[in-house]
Amino acid sequence: MAGLGLHDLRPNRGSTANTKRLGRGKGSGQGKTSGKGHKGYNSRSGGGVRPGYEGGQMPIYMRLGKLRGPHMKKSMPIGPFRTYAVPVNVGRLASKFTAGDEVTPQALVDKGIVKNTRTPIKILGTGDLDIALTVKMHAFSVSALEKIKSAGGTAELL
Repeated sequence: MAGLGLHDLRPNRGSTANTKRLGRGKGSGQGKTSGKGHKGYNSRSGGGVRPGYEGGQMPIYMRLGKLRGPHMKKSMPIGPFRTYAVPVNVGRLASKFTAGDEVTPQALVDKGIVKNTRTPIKILGTGDLDIALTVKMHAFSVSALEKIKSAGGTAELL
């Protein structure tokens, strides 16, 4: 196979279509008004309504009530009160660590359980834990604490 280069490459047959050439006479089928009809807001250059516009009807985002503030479960989380915690179950710890290991956020990153240490991590109680681990984490659920202690391990808050 001699001489195959970039100049030989072509798109697959039928994968490209010619652009619609507007305003090129009656015979083109898109002449004169170029498919925009006569007059009206949408026929003008720069015309067209903004997203969410409902033709003068009161838009839905204005009709519906809004729950502001960070402290209600139903409200929108706003600003500095927004909290995140990456959940990790004790079952994952049992599968990735051996008895006597120290489990820290950096250890979880090294094992590929979480992506990074920038967000707090909470240990949850789903799964079985049958090995003693020393777990140092930002938060624990009650069931996770019970499982870690019953397996002979310790849990410390960071």
